Amino acid sequence: MKLTIISGRSGSGKSTVLHILEDRGYYCIDNLPASLLPTLANRISTDSTGIPHVAVSIDARNISSDLEKVPEYLVDLKDKNFSTEIVFLDANSQTLLKRFSESRRKHPLSTETIGLREAIDKESELLEAIAVMASLSIDTSTMSLHQLRDLVINRLIENSETSLALLFQSFGYKNGIPVKADLVYDVRCLPNPYWDTALRSQTGLNEDVIQFLEAQQEAQEMYEDIRDYLEKWLPRFESNNRSYITVGLGCTGGQHRSVYLVEKLGRHFSNNISNVQVRHRELGVES
Repeated sequence: MKLTIISGRSGSGKSTVLHILEDRGYYCIDNLPASLLPTLANRISTDSTGIPHVAVSIDARNISSDLEKVPEYLVDLKDKNFSTEIVFLDANSQTLLKRFSESRRKHPLSTETIGLREAIDKESELLEAIAVMASLSIDTSTMSLHQLRDLVINRLIENSETSLALLFQSFGYKNGIPVKADLVYDVRCLPNPYWDTALRSQTGLNEDVIQFLEAQQEAQEMYEDIRDYLEKWLPRFESNNRSYITVGLGCTGGQHRSVYLVEKLGRHFSNNISNVQVRHRELGVES
């Protein structure tokens, strides 16, 4: 039996994740008082009535004094070898401001004297201790509800019994580095198919671009170096109780070089790791 804890800033998608888990048979509790976390964990660990998987949301709606004790509770559960999974959702502040403005919802920390922007920043400080303990961090800034649903199903539900979940993500530096990437590789030094007018409109998913980069020695050396590093160190991450690793590869526009390498790395590691996913941020493609 595993307890899944959903946390994150308001407007980042916590309720959506909780609803997805509930639809999949989880017993879900929204806004659990943090002081009840040890009691709930004890009930789960000793109950033999066949209670399904449990997921709870703990966030800034809690009493602040109780919220401060959450890291202490989590460390205590870990020391007792209780199986917990912490999922932290977030989005950039500008996106959260837009979401609250569009929904006209009241932020849980906003008052007559605390504006929305200040409340969003304050919430980040309150939840920082939980965020650093998360086994999976999800940045929903550019995600649709459909993409978030697919990610939750793939990483939390369908592969809940597997050990390591590995995500390769291509991106364009011109649009910023993925906030929640664990490892980031800059591949802008490789020959760029963009400067070939016949390849410019294509992507790293197209055969012509693939053949172009397969013929570049630098591209193959980059692939081999990244592959060898990950083969050596991923088991170390896993042995340190890391359940999720996101590897970002970036080129200028996120269309050619990074896409090609992400696809190649994804195919290689899927031979030995059952839960390998590939996402191309700038193309809006995930598999």
